Amino acid sequence: MPETIAAVDVGTNSLHLVVARTTDGDRFEVLTREKEMVRLGSGSTDMKELAPEAIDRAVEALTRFRKIADSHGAPLRAVATSAVREAENRKDLLRRVRKEADVEIEVVSGVEEARLIHLGVLQALELFDRRLILCDIGGGSTELLIGQRGEALASVSFKLGALRLTNRFFATDGLHPSAVDSCRRHIQGVLASFDRSVDEHGFDVAVGSSGTIEQVFRLARGLAGEEPLRTLNAAVLTRKQIGAVVEELIEARAEGTTGDLPDLDPKRTDIILAGALVLEGVVRRFGIKEMVLSEYALREGVFLDTIARQRGGSLPHLRDVALRSAIDLMQACDEDPTHSAHVARLALELFDATAHRHGLGSDARSLLEAGALLANVGLVISHAKHHKHSYYLIRNSDRLVGFTDQEIELVAQIARYHRKSAPKPSHPEWAALDHDDQRLVEVAAAVLRVAIGLDRSHRQLVSGVRVTERKGDLVIGVDVDDPDADLSLELYAADERRGLLADVLDLPVVIAPPVDA
Repeated sequence: MPETIAAVDVGTNSLHLVVARTTDGDRFEVLTREKEMVRLGSGSTDMKELAPEAIDRAVEALTRFRKIADSHGAPLRAVATSAVREAENRKDLLRRVRKEADVEIEVVSGVEEARLIHLGVLQALELFDRRLILCDIGGGSTELLIGQRGEALASVSFKLGALRLTNRFFATDGLHPSAVDSCRRHIQGVLASFDRSVDEHGFDVAVGSSGTIEQVFRLARGLAGEEPLRTLNAAVLTRKQIGAVVEELIEARAEGTTGDLPDLDPKRTDIILAGALVLEGVVRRFGIKEMVLSEYALREGVFLDTIARQRGGSLPHLRDVALRSAIDLMQACDEDPTHSAHVARLALELFDATAHRHGLGSDARSLLEAGALLANVGLVISHAKHHKHSYYLIRNSDRLVGFTDQEIELVAQIARYHRKSAPKPSHPEWAALDHDDQRLVEVAAAVLRVAIGLDRSHRQLVSGVRVTERKGDLVIGVDVDDPDADLSLELYAADERRGLLADVLDLPVVIAPPVDA
């Protein structure tokens, strides 16, 4: 049955809405698109603050987007990028949008943003089997990704956005004699850190998405006296064309005639030079001779990712990305990943066996699995207080993709509470969660504590768990492959750790030895 969904890209420069419905073969058809230039990143030069008037514009635009989505009967998912990600007062925006527009905004990391853009691009261009380098230039950041067959081999998010660089190098009218050279040097210095990834993986084709790159293409055709194209998807932009556009923009900026250039969106007049310089820097740095344009980007990727989540990851190479990224981080930091993987399996068995008591669903189950896999990554920093180090690493790692920012926070807290103190109102991160998320963290952490106890020796002696209710108690029994195994340490440790589970299930918990013991 077709599914209709609205996806919103809350960008630094513009807000984009796409409403689409699924068709056969996991494709989709777009029902309507909307775009509003709100300049969320205009509050301060370093983008640490969202200006009150920018927040007002965003709330107004999202209120309108919500009405459009509702008119199509489409649930709406909104994803925010650089400007919101970096703003110290982002909660002001999130709170107002939730209250006034009835929209929940997910703040995604730069690497997750690149993954979602990649996902959208693969629906626009037949490039699944080819190794590509993807460039998306936004208002606050530029995302670069090397991928093949739906997998990201390398990705990065740079603070090289058209609005950000305009604020830094071209904030005044006219053109300072050193501004362009300074901007170019800055761009090359930042891009240099991606050299190694390009050298290691290489690429067959370069792809460009975003309004900035489309605008450079339109300018190139306009300056050459060519008619505008009705669609830009799969159009090719050459390095020579980019260079010509940049030189024209430099001259026009110096003369104050940028607005007179053919086919230039008036709303981009002030920021197009900075954006074009980023594009010029990318093609020069990585030896790109031509770039194929994709009209699909982040919002289309969000649409597809949302469909995959609703179907439990039925679309290829989507939801399982999150689990694989958790495993990747575990293997990079955990000194005993076999133990953590075994604990995760026991935790899921216990979660499933107590589902009738805690009432949580598949989303919570997935977050528990990730939290269990990552509970011990903090050991790479120190054994002392490693649960707190795990929280920090999970919260700040750029390896975790496929998760929203809020999901990463929940995974981090599940890992943080796998030992020592239970969640308390005095803990600011936990106190900041709403009631439902607090409940999720408590239940998942409670289950995880018992599962960890059941592999206290790290020898995987307990092969499974069974749950029954007897005389008002929740009895957790264990299965073993070796009937002669000494489980005394496991049973003792699980018994020591059962308190939080008893509290969240409101039922005494008993840890029982194997039936034949």
